Amino acid sequence: MDFTNLTLVEQAELLRRGQCSSREIVDAHLARIERFDGKLHAFVEVYASEARQLADGADRARAAGLPLGPLHGLPICLKDLCDIDGRIGTIGSRMWAARRADATSATAERLLAAGMIPLGKTHMVEFAFGGWGTNPLMGAPWNPWDSACHRVPGGSSSGTAVAVAAGLAPAGIGSDTGGSVRIPSAFNGLVGLKVTYGRISLHSTGLLSWTLDSIGPLARSVEDCAQLLRVLAAPDPRDPATLTQPPLALPAEFAVDGLHHLRIALPDRAQLPPFMHPAVPEAWTGAARLLEKLGAEIVPVRLPDWYFELARHTGTIIASEAFALHRNHIEDLTQPIGDAVRGRILNARNFAPGEYAETLRTMAERRRTFSEWFRRFDAILLPTVALPAPPLDEIDEASPVPAYFTRPVNYLGLTSLALPAGLHDGLPLGIQIIGKPFAERQILEIGKAYQDESGFNKLRPDLAALGT
Repeated sequence: MDFTNLTLVEQAELLRRGQCSSREIVDAHLARIERFDGKLHAFVEVYASEARQLADGADRARAAGLPLGPLHGLPICLKDLCDIDGRIGTIGSRMWAARRADATSATAERLLAAGMIPLGKTHMVEFAFGGWGTNPLMGAPWNPWDSACHRVPGGSSSGTAVAVAAGLAPAGIGSDTGGSVRIPSAFNGLVGLKVTYGRISLHSTGLLSWTLDSIGPLARSVEDCAQLLRVLAAPDPRDPATLTQPPLALPAEFAVDGLHHLRIALPDRAQLPPFMHPAVPEAWTGAARLLEKLGAEIVPVRLPDWYFELARHTGTIIASEAFALHRNHIEDLTQPIGDAVRGRILNARNFAPGEYAETLRTMAERRRTFSEWFRRFDAILLPTVALPAPPLDEIDEASPVPAYFTRPVNYLGLTSLALPAGLHDGLPLGIQIIGKPFAERQILEIGKAYQDESGFNKLRPDLAALGT
């Protein structure tokens, strides 16, 4: 049996039935990493020995008849901004290639407490600031959907997305400040959940923007994202933003019986930008028809005229806060930092006095206004990215394209689920279901219904041509 082709939930069921061991699952993924990661470049560091020891321990606990959680003994990969005490943590920068963390992130703590087995840390855009997935000094992961051409993996959770799409890990952890879970999910044919700010603790996580950052799972199914959300979402006194979150209340299993009670907003196609690849609106409207078939009321609407302008304002917040966090080394030109990321952060020096504060004030107003606009609907359906993954050597680092559809969600404090929506010329397309603050359960239920009807999450890249 090819364990690397299965979802987390499917692997968990095999363990529950005694049809395999955690060691077998871990060994299968480590073998796949050994075979393919030389080309894919997804991992910064692989914890092979530690993963096998943890797998053996999980098997002993299972054999002893101890009550174990549903994810106990299953592997996962972590974006290299989730610190683990004593381990290398680069946050995507060659400057920190030898940096060892002195604390463990809340994310890693909770995954380990659930019995999950880290396979290693994955590459990312430097400081998590970039949507294409480039990293000139640490290297950009290879999108596995095209073995002949190095296409963008999406960022900033590039290595996590490539690892999961290629079956090097069944699921992984990313972060999303302006789309960094959803963009790579779209480019790699994955399910990716952007949670509401404050749902998952950011303790000991490498920050880009303390106002907008969120941790989120990337996986091969909605159910896998839900299982990981159950593990990760909890109040944490070390991150006060988590202390006011409402209960998550996810069901043990998603048994969605149609979408008849839901109204889903479908924005006016005329509001889409001119740089859309024609296959993307086609996939998006196809998703709307499928959701309507499942019983949802699809309501044509116009988004507020300022909605897509929010991408630029989101950039102002990110750059300002990133500059405050990283100023010492960003301004030190002797440090090995990529030119594009350095330029994006240094752009904060060009903002007018008070511009950052004014942007935050306006954000609060926009959130109130949009909350009233959104009151009539349960969710919004939009594309995730405007085009399939382009070749890495053709992209413009200053382009607004990758985060155009994703940044407004962060700015407005919403939650969103990225879903695969088919292929164009062998490359994945994606949609996103946008929900209200802390409405993760609702968008997961919509996503589950769409996933089961479409089957797009079962599509896999062919790695045969990547070498042995």
